[in-house]
Amino acid sequence: MKALAGFAAGLLFGLGLIISGMSDPAKVLNFLDIFGEWDPSLAFVMGGATVTTYIGYRLAWRSAKPALMPDFDIPTRQDIDRPLLTGAALFGIGWGIGGFCPGPAWTALAMGAPGTLVFIATMLAGIALGRRL
Repeated sequence: MKALAGFAAGLLFGLGLIISGMSDPAKVLNFLDIFGEWDPSLAFVMGGATVTTYIGYRLAWRSAKPALMPDFDIPTRQDIDRPLLTGAALFGIGWGIGGFCPGPAWTALAMGAPGTLVFIATMLAGIALGRRL
């Protein structure tokens, strides 16, 4: 049942990325290009994601436990340290250069977007390198 729920959640997430345009690197890069051909439409996508997350957490916190797991897995750390800032910076730089973050990159792979294979390969190499370090 957990595998089916995970598949359904991933499918819904992927469809949302495609419908919103987040899997199109040109659209993402135009959103980041505030001095050029700026496209503010992704701000609405991010706003919708924020509202959905806010509501989802409020509903989840009303439950004693999750539907498919024994307990909630909520992070307890609240400090801001060097690894967090480094990871956030690398994520932002990669997003700005490639126009992708990991989820949309996987959906763009199926759509044949240019540069997707290079991004996925370097992303996987970075993950492997990060685990070794």
